[in-house]
Amino acid sequence: MLDYVHLESDLDQEERMIRDTAREFVEEHVKPEIGDHFEAGTFPTDLFSKMGELGFYAPNLEGYGSPNVSETAYGLLMQELEAGDSGVRSMASVQGALVMYPIHAYGSDAQKESWLPKLGQGDAVGCFGLTEPEHGSNPSAMETSAERDADGEGYVLDGSKTWITNSPIADVAVVWARDRSADDTPVRGFLVETDRDGVTTNKITEKLSLRASITGEIGLNDVYVPEENVLPGVEGMKGPLSCLTQARYGIAWGAVGAARDAFEEARQYAQDREQFGGPIGRFQLQQRKLAEMATQITLAQLLAYRIADLKERGALRPQHISLAKRNNVRMARNRTRIAREMIGGNGITTDYSPMRHMANMETVYTYEGTHDIHTLVLGEDLTGIAAYE
Repeated sequence: MLDYVHLESDLDQEERMIRDTAREFVEEHVKPEIGDHFEAGTFPTDLFSKMGELGFYAPNLEGYGSPNVSETAYGLLMQELEAGDSGVRSMASVQGALVMYPIHAYGSDAQKESWLPKLGQGDAVGCFGLTEPEHGSNPSAMETSAERDADGEGYVLDGSKTWITNSPIADVAVVWARDRSADDTPVRGFLVETDRDGVTTNKITEKLSLRASITGEIGLNDVYVPEENVLPGVEGMKGPLSCLTQARYGIAWGAVGAARDAFEEARQYAQDREQFGGPIGRFQLQQRKLAEMATQITLAQLLAYRIADLKERGALRPQHISLAKRNNVRMARNRTRIAREMIGGNGITTDYSPMRHMANMETVYTYEGTHDIHTLVLGEDLTGIAAYE
């Protein structure tokens, strides 16, 4: 696998074990059938429990069954999963960074004890309800509301969320809503079991990207949630945005995995495919493409390892994540296209991964903060001027 400047030579034993376990898992359980799932628009649900058994859900958390591995180890896990498919990495990323993380960081002891072991083992599936039909890039304008019920012992939630990974098969949703009972209507997090009266989780179909992923909506129509289901440790947009920072970190690593897998397929094809009396890899045009792909993937790897170091020492800022997510996804979007180009007509089939990765990158380019929004985040950090206000 491409590691041109030998970054992996510095991995410790645990990091190597996690990388190798995830790589073997993808080779044995993901790659053989993922093309069929992509074509059918389905997710290989048998992977849920397998991934839980291997500890793929939030292994960088501590306690409640999570081993507190290094941030590099977690990044390597996301990289290897997305080398299989973005849908597989998204499943693990949502389960860990967007569901388990907020419960771990902001939940009560009872909430942690009830949900974290089940989610970590894959015995329960979670989803993250932030994006709304009218509010994507500006989540602070959310309309989903939470009102105290008449007896003051819980809340009634109303609203809708969309583009929610896992929602049609989730057991619990971390829903962010405005507490209309408080004077300043703060955003609060609620653990909403999806079998509660008034909850609907319709599946979104006919996607042209991230097809091997289950995506849906969350409808909330007078849904009663008891006080014990409120995340007590946070109010305001800090809650959902801190979750997104965790998830975007995984995306910055995952995009490298998708690009690397596309590169390896294109490199192998260039060595095997013969035209005009020899392998096409002997032509300068093809070698230039491979050299540029290797260069850009290596630069993205360097950035991923650097933000892992910053995260480990507590020096990582959200703006660092914006830079890494923006750069590495753009890189993967461009490099997967070139890899598909090298494979020619054969590259448009599900027999080869680059076009599937290329299609997936259109979603990854857009979700968890669009490319343009991360550009503006960096622009504000560099100038002190918020262009979106």
